[in-house]
Amino acid sequence: MADRTADVIVIGAGLHGLSTAWHLAQRGVRVVVLEADYAGRHASGVNAGGVRTLGRHLAEIPLALASRALWHNLPALLGTDASFVASGQLKLAESDAELQECRDRVAHLQAHGFAHEVLIDREEVFELLPTVAPHVVGGIWVADDGYATPYRVVTAVRQAAERLGVVLHEQTPALSITQRGTRWQVETRQGRFEADQLVVTAGAWAGRLAAEVGEPVPTYPQGLMLMVTHRVAPFCRQVLGATSRALSFKQFDNGTVVIGGKLIGALDFDARHGEVDIARLVTSAQTVTDLFPHLRHLGINRAWSGIEAFTEDDLPVISSSSRASGLTYSFGYCGSGFQMSLGTGQRVAQLVLGESSPIDLAAFAIDRFHRDSSTPRQPKEPTCNPLPVSKPTSA
Repeated sequence: MADRTADVIVIGAGLHGLSTAWHLAQRGVRVVVLEADYAGRHASGVNAGGVRTLGRHLAEIPLALASRALWHNLPALLGTDASFVASGQLKLAESDAELQECRDRVAHLQAHGFAHEVLIDREEVFELLPTVAPHVVGGIWVADDGYATPYRVVTAVRQAAERLGVVLHEQTPALSITQRGTRWQVETRQGRFEADQLVVTAGAWAGRLAAEVGEPVPTYPQGLMLMVTHRVAPFCRQVLGATSRALSFKQFDNGTVVIGGKLIGALDFDARHGEVDIARLVTSAQTVTDLFPHLRHLGINRAWSGIEAFTEDDLPVISSSSRASGLTYSFGYCGSGFQMSLGTGQRVAQLVLGESSPIDLAAFAIDRFHRDSSTPRQPKEPTCNPLPVSKPTSA
């Protein structure tokens, strides 16, 4: 079948896989995407939807800022805003000690040339959020962050990719990957797919594929939970977090409130199914009612869970293979990959095409888990065979 061969095969149709496929297709590259379930089934489609540069690891900030620029330009890029709202994000400090922690954080970022996080005092918090509990003493504010509805973003990026000729095969898990000469072969229940380049964006299942190539990554899956409340009168326009407590919190235009913040639930990994643990949701609900006492009697409408891959150092793998040519990885986003997906897809496409970028990816290299810490890292020659760039295809 013609759609079983391509220039690039992408394994995984979450946002990182779809974004990579979309960016490649803009360059005229023929892309096939293989998805074990359906697009956005796990982390990409069921997360809290935070478009967040706030609180990022220092190594992630350049990617996060580059990605945020794309979020603010979605109508031009995708033909839709994909539900993105530039609401701003606010991390609350509930004590003087927490406010000092925020102050130190902002100073640390400024020392590295980043000014997107701004320290604000109690008065400024209450100007932004009059309904918050009076014990809050300040926080960190990022005006250009926001949120979006995950399934709408997944759908928008998928449709943009398909308009450019990307072929998506859902219910098509990759059973094995093999390199024959310079060609990659992916075996599935629907047959064999072949391409010159392979991109692994398979989320919690990517580690198994990396191990097949001989470069295992110490990842572990987690079931991340969210809950949404009944409707309540408008009281909060921003996305909220807390300095010392796990929290991701926002109110939609319809009045419902979505509550998350890396809430870990149960997991049946073999069945590819995250389980909601109601008892563990209580802690997050308590945080919300501490900050907004008027919500103490607000009912929960539903709760759900997705599956994400975590790494031992809490940083993703965004890297060419250190063992094989024509192989690129993008996975292990530790519950924080939604915002970075658009920009990271662009950067992964550049890796596949053999192009350079001003954004340094050394912190995300796959071989970091196997290096001798006493041995300085030596520059590595590219292991991929860069694809020729075809004339861009019109949308």
